[in-house]
Amino acid sequence: MLDPAERRLLAPEAHVLVVEDDGEMRNLVTRLLREAGFRVSGARDGREMWEMLDGPAAPPDILLLDVMLPGVSGLDLLRRLRERSRMPVMMLTARGEEMDRVLGLELGADDYVAKPFSPRELVARVRALLRRTAPGETNAESRSRRLTFAGWVLDTARRELTSPEGAVVDLSGAEYDLLIAFLEHPQRVLSREQLLEVAKRRVGVDPFDRTVDVQVGRLRRKIEPDDSSPPLIKTVRGAGYVFVADVARA
Repeated sequence: MLDPAERRLLAPEAHVLVVEDDGEMRNLVTRLLREAGFRVSGARDGREMWEMLDGPAAPPDILLLDVMLPGVSGLDLLRRLRERSRMPVMMLTARGEEMDRVLGLELGADDYVAKPFSPRELVARVRALLRRTAPGETNAESRSRRLTFAGWVLDTARRELTSPEGAVVDLSGAEYDLLIAFLEHPQRVLSREQLLEVAKRRVGVDPFDRTVDVQVGRLRRKIEPDDSSPPLIKTVRGAGYVFVADVARA
């Protein structure tokens, strides 16, 4: 159980939807999050999840989605959800199942937690994800509303990326954080560890090796859509990544 000081650090009454078919696990997660001050709803499968998301009530603030669900899998549900929503999503995966985590990140998950997990880790990850995806500007972003690079414009107040052609490009919470990390440190080699620290803000656990590579790949496909596009993010073998474009504040 969390102490009162820890509870005060969490977003009050944030609504978490837990999609987990295992009743014991669902009840455990629900109890832990309620003790931490969250409002929590549960769903056993995709059908119940969609009923809650499409219902008359306001949508939840964050979705905890198990990978292994009866009927439609959590990964398929995530794919469909990302066609219509940027809702923060944390995947619940089996420990050691790296491919599930890679696929989840590829499909737009913002974070994951591997079962079995510690209560403190779960609550800390939910809190961190809500903090990263909350409206408003961080201290780094507040210096300017707009960052421009190679014809692209990132409006940090609206968390909106616009292409040189004027089209708005959808970014997941994790992709947005990663792009901010690059734009705040252009022409500087950032190691994978630095990118995880700056962009993911993970709490107390070691990520699996491919987390940054997967997220960088997804971001590259959005800001470098074809082979004729100039490379904006270059790999520095054995060191990390560097954002090579000039960045200006508007």
